Amino acid sequence: MSTDAFLAGVSMTAFGKRPGDSVKALTAEAVTAALSDAGATLTDIEAAWFSNTRQPMLEGQNTVRGQIALRPLGLTGIPVVNVENACASGSTALLQALHWIRAGAGDIALVVGVEKMVFPDRPEQVAAAFAGGTDIHDRDGVLDYIRQMGGEVPTDGRSLFMDLYAAQARAHMARYGSTPLDLALLAAKNHTAAAHNPRSQYRTPMTTAQVLADKPIVFPFTRAMCAPVSDGAAAAVVCSARGLKRLNAQARAVRIRGCALVSAGARDARDFDNHIGRRAASAAYEQAGIAPADIDLAEVHDATSYAELQQIENLGLAEPGSVGARVATGDFALGGRTPVNPSGGLVAKGHPVGATGLAQLFELTTQLRGEAGPRQVEGARIAVAENGGGFLGVEEAATVVTVLERWAA
Repeated sequence: MSTDAFLAGVSMTAFGKRPGDSVKALTAEAVTAALSDAGATLTDIEAAWFSNTRQPMLEGQNTVRGQIALRPLGLTGIPVVNVENACASGSTALLQALHWIRAGAGDIALVVGVEKMVFPDRPEQVAAAFAGGTDIHDRDGVLDYIRQMGGEVPTDGRSLFMDLYAAQARAHMARYGSTPLDLALLAAKNHTAAAHNPRSQYRTPMTTAQVLADKPIVFPFTRAMCAPVSDGAAAAVVCSARGLKRLNAQARAVRIRGCALVSAGARDARDFDNHIGRRAASAAYEQAGIAPADIDLAEVHDATSYAELQQIENLGLAEPGSVGARVATGDFALGGRTPVNPSGGLVAKGHPVGATGLAQLFELTTQLRGEAGPRQVEGARIAVAENGGGFLGVEEAATVVTVLERWAA
């Protein structure tokens, strides 16, 4: 693509259970911090994209969520676009802002992702919100897929997505010999990394044995291998080169080398070579002009630890079936060949759906700037985020892969 685009400012609130904070409050916190990070003011923002998935179902606020959440800040009159694309909503919003900049429509945009998901008094609505990420008119088809992949019929009190991921994990175990220990190694790696992330929902290091001994959810998962329900927000100020100069933000800017959105395809359930994550990665790599060997670190969408294993393979960072052995030797941990999820990943950092994709970009930007403190990946130059969500047919309904580069004016 011909027009360079940059992340000039990024932010992420603390993730977790935040009962006293509304969508508006979380939005204000994230936007204020992102503007400050970019050295920008509200008057610099020419358009905004707002990512959220749960507010209509859990609070009844729909259709103009972004306009309503941004109005108290004084951000009025500009174009505001509301984005909902399952767990990939935040990175989809970033992609739309990126297209707007590359089309020459403007120079400085704001992208915000925010979610309130913790409502202990509304368990049925929360469960329905998750189920709505599949085709509700083809419930039998979803259940048939779970059975076909060797999974268990879902039961009350368990997220449908945990059953979907568990079925995929069982199929991978049957084909490639992956084990619960492989998943526990990944989860322990992430929980340990999260101890160094002050914004993580969980900050308690865990050993592999502790992960395996945690509360069983559905085989092969224990609780520590599954992302929690979370509240939180993240934001980014996205600029053209001209906008970056206007903000005088060149010194800490990160270049967006590539960003690709792919939707579910029609493939055989066991055709892993054509998985949506692999197709999205291939498209993003082509845009960026990179290969997997060029990647210095990655943030992947580990809604479960199996998803991390799968996405490491999809990004081309490991051959199918080899992730377990490589994580055991430290290849994907801090200090290893290609650190994955140094933020702690979704299983520890948290997963407020509409904010998750932007939170990944916050982590990668922080890393590429060399500002990650004790979790810093030394010498990081190229970073990749994989953010997927929903379920349709035999895979995620949507996946975005983004390539970022350390940049010097």
